[in-house]
Amino acid sequence: MSFTIILPIITALILLRIFWLRVKAANAHNENFKKLPSKDQLAVLKECLLNNPSESNLRNLGNFLKKNGLDQDVESYRPFLKKQLELRNKANALEEDNQLFEQEADWLDQITPPEFSEADQERQNGNKEAHICLWLEGINRLYSDKAIQERLSSLIPHYPKAELLARQYTELAELRDNSAADDASLEKIRKAKDAWIQELLNYEP
Repeated sequence: MSFTIILPIITALILLRIFWLRVKAANAHNENFKKLPSKDQLAVLKECLLNNPSESNLRNLGNFLKKNGLDQDVESYRPFLKKQLELRNKANALEEDNQLFEQEADWLDQITPPEFSEADQERQNGNKEAHICLWLEGINRLYSDKAIQERLSSLIPHYPKAELLARQYTELAELRDNSAADDASLEKIRKAKDAWIQELLNYEP
């Protein structure tokens, strides 16, 4: 049974845990949320929409994108909301739900994390470590297997460790896809994901 939905959710929980003490309610009306850096606001809004697809979360993300001059047609997300409603009333829809989650993740990855443009600027300025570290942080804010692997592959010429990270991620995805749904298996995936993220963000000169 495929559990492609599990890995991004674990990532989401890790990311949201970072903000939770600062953001009691992750929404565009919370004053603490408004004090976050822009790139962190974007990450929270994307996480909220991914984990709770709703009109209000889509509207919050759309307002943020418009305010910051980011080009993404949020209306193209609405078919996913419609499909979510259909699947809620459908039995044995796990496979379809997984497929929908993957489509939603692909859509969100089209909103490029700002860390990548920051990384490119650092590379142009000759700051190798800052370039690599920001790029790795950007990867940690992606959701789909394809986007993660593509960004890792493009980093290999600048950071050889990225090849190892890509290989480890492939193994992690295989573990996820071949895992059972019991608590022990999900805990194993969570620990493996935590370890991979720690390795991802551990810059090695």
